[in-house]
Amino acid sequence: MKKSIGAITVVFPTPVFVVGTYDKEGKPNAMVCAWGGICCSDPACLSISLREATYTYANILEKKSFTVNIPSEAQIKEADYFGIVSGRAENKFASTGLTPVKSELVDAPYIKEFHLNLECSLLHAIKVGLHTLFIGQIKDVKVEEEVLTKEGFPDIERIKPITFNPANRTYYGTGKCLGKAFSIGKKE
Repeated sequence: MKKSIGAITVVFPTPVFVVGTYDKEGKPNAMVCAWGGICCSDPACLSISLREATYTYANILEKKSFTVNIPSEAQIKEADYFGIVSGRAENKFASTGLTPVKSELVDAPYIKEFHLNLECSLLHAIKVGLHTLFIGQIKDVKVEEEVLTKEGFPDIERIKPITFNPANRTYYGTGKCLGKAFSIGKKE
């Protein structure tokens, strides 16, 4: 029997995105964001939802761009730290030892040490309630060659991205492959 638990923000998996921006003075910043995902395939777009109180919120509106950086299991400590401290008060890159790299396509930094980076220009900002939904058009995806498949695509098993469990505020690693999409559901 199912039990109603109310209108809460629980969905699995919830990606852990580290959003990179520059402030008005050009200082790089990054924050962890759990509300986001791909929202359109043509044009290629993703969405993130941020509270207005965040430093990154104002940076995105100012620069009209941001990056989404995918941390691996090995970078869990740095990713979590990006969600604990405000960039208004501290230089998170200096504190973590990670390297901001200026994008050639958008006015935002990506994180050199993270294997997968998406460079986005702001397409829409939609106030939803407590959060604003930022839709970014993906201008480029940068991937370390060592985590590419032989076909040239990012390999989830090599990247080892982390996910967030909003129900109990914990992180998880990536699970096992269950089969080929648009194939295992076919009748034989």
